Amino acid sequence: MAEANERKRKITLHLYDTDLSVNVPVTEEEYYRKGEKLITNIVNRYATHFKDVKTEKEILYMAMIDIALRYEKEYARRDATPLNDILSRLTTEIEEALQ
Repeated sequence: MAEANERKRKITLHLYDTDLSVNVPVTEEEYYRKGEKLITNIVNRYATHFKDVKTEKEILYMAMIDIALRYEKEYARRDATPLNDILSRLTTEIEEALQ
């Protein structure tokens, strides 16, 4: 148990207008810091644009949708299924040629 705690670090993330303390794996702290900046930048952009039009809650939801959309597009772009199909066909062709 102590070993698991040694591999984590308590950090404070400043997200938009909120400080959030979290325990993170030391090896992933950089990703948390980058996520902190991404979230803050996107929420700031929406807050600036919709300042007097939307509630803070709506602005946060808009930012979450923005981030989720970016994630889903990247995930779809990196889908390895077509590559696995091609590799499988090439492997079959190579094996047939060697026989």
